[in-house]
Amino acid sequence: MSQTVSAHTGLARTVPVHLGDRSYDVRVGTGLIENAGALVAPIAGRRPLVILSDETVAPLYLGTLTRSLEAAGARVLDPIVVPAGEATKSFHHLEAVLEILLSRGIERGAMLVALGGGVIGDLGGFAAAIALRGIDFIQVPTTLLSQVDSSVGGKTGINSRQGKNLIGAFHQPRLVLADIGALDSLPRREVLAGYAEVVKYGLIDRPDFFTWLEENGPALVAGDTALRTDAVTESVAAKAAIVAQDEREGGVRALLNLGHTFGHALEAEVGYGGELLHGEAVGIGMVMAFDLSVRLGLCPPADLDRMRRHLTTVGLPTGAAHLAKGRWTVDALMAHMAKDKKVKDGGITFILARGIGQAFTARGIDPEPVRAVVAAALEA
Repeated sequence: MSQTVSAHTGLARTVPVHLGDRSYDVRVGTGLIENAGALVAPIAGRRPLVILSDETVAPLYLGTLTRSLEAAGARVLDPIVVPAGEATKSFHHLEAVLEILLSRGIERGAMLVALGGGVIGDLGGFAAAIALRGIDFIQVPTTLLSQVDSSVGGKTGINSRQGKNLIGAFHQPRLVLADIGALDSLPRREVLAGYAEVVKYGLIDRPDFFTWLEENGPALVAGDTALRTDAVTESVAAKAAIVAQDEREGGVRALLNLGHTFGHALEAEVGYGGELLHGEAVGIGMVMAFDLSVRLGLCPPADLDRMRRHLTTVGLPTGAAHLAKGRWTVDALMAHMAKDKKVKDGGITFILARGIGQAFTARGIDPEPVRAVVAAALEA
């Protein structure tokens, strides 16, 4: 595990995301929502702020965040609160958020603050990207998944009937505040969903981090604050390093999609009603990606067994039989993958692995072993 992933400054560890004039810091620590005003003030000044949150998160943290911002001299307009859940990442709710923003008479100097999980971050970031052709925004992620993944890197967007995250824009935040204390309010299932994305970084190119997770993952999931802080910091540093090399996913950033091609197909088939969380889908998808790698003779079977064993140990699903219940077909999932946003020249792009910590991008994969992997997942 890296020993130089961040600097310790004041209330939090700081992980910089180096993108030239679009660079920003990710702060990781406890008490960041309570102390957000001091951290946001140097960026926001007297600009009007609008907080976007959802009906689950707002009762927990909206008042605390608002009071902190106002105490630091910020001008906070009335908040926007939308329904919780993946279904909120839609044209309908995007339009509603934009209309409310514009009805407030905001100017380009206004700033949106996205307080919530990945849905709020994606929706709010996209709204900020297109309102008045672009306003600044700040991410205050409150789930493990959003802290280690979706709040960092500038991917914003909504879902369509054709698939997940097919409509969106790259729009980098000005600041990310990852308050580890917010994770204490999450149900265990939500923590596990985020943990799948943490594991992903070890599987991509940090085998020592994966070993650390094997040793510390159960305690991390159970609520150990110090371990959670370490894991979030390491994960953010891993993503920041990749984003700094490839902001718009023209090359190495595609590795961050490990498990996502399969996972998005599972999500599209089950729908976005909560039966399958995004992180759960990614976890299953990573098993499928390693399974495909083994079938192609690229990866030792022992590495597939090792990563599957770890996901099982912490409580994550590694197959889709409990979802499919005999009603899903290989053809349906293959059709969803064909609509994935990473399809190029009609071919599906896969992130495969030569072993733990050795992920790579692959195209031109024979569809027959892919179908075999899908069939196996539907029975696992």
